[in-house]
Amino acid sequence: MIRRAFWLAAGITIGVVAVRKVTQAKANLGPEGLNRAVGQISDSIADFADALRSAMTEREDDLRSALGVAAPTTAAADAAAPATRRSLR
Repeated sequence: MIRRAFWLAAGITIGVVAVRKVTQAKANLGPEGLNRAVGQISDSIADFADALRSAMTEREDDLRSALGVAAPTTAAADAAAPATRRSLR
């Protein structure tokens, strides 16, 4: 009797988990899920690019101070620097 109850509970649990996984997969494969995934990826890429830019600027400042080279003036730096993706939003 206990063996039957165990297998019944295991079957119910497996069924519930399978239904939830299928429902979640259907939601992720739809247009809204695809848009959400693309949005998250693009935000992650933009965050990575911003972090990379700030790290590059910090490293450049370190190298300039180590070599004793003066930093470019802000007007020349603003003209030479491309607009970031976030500033265009």
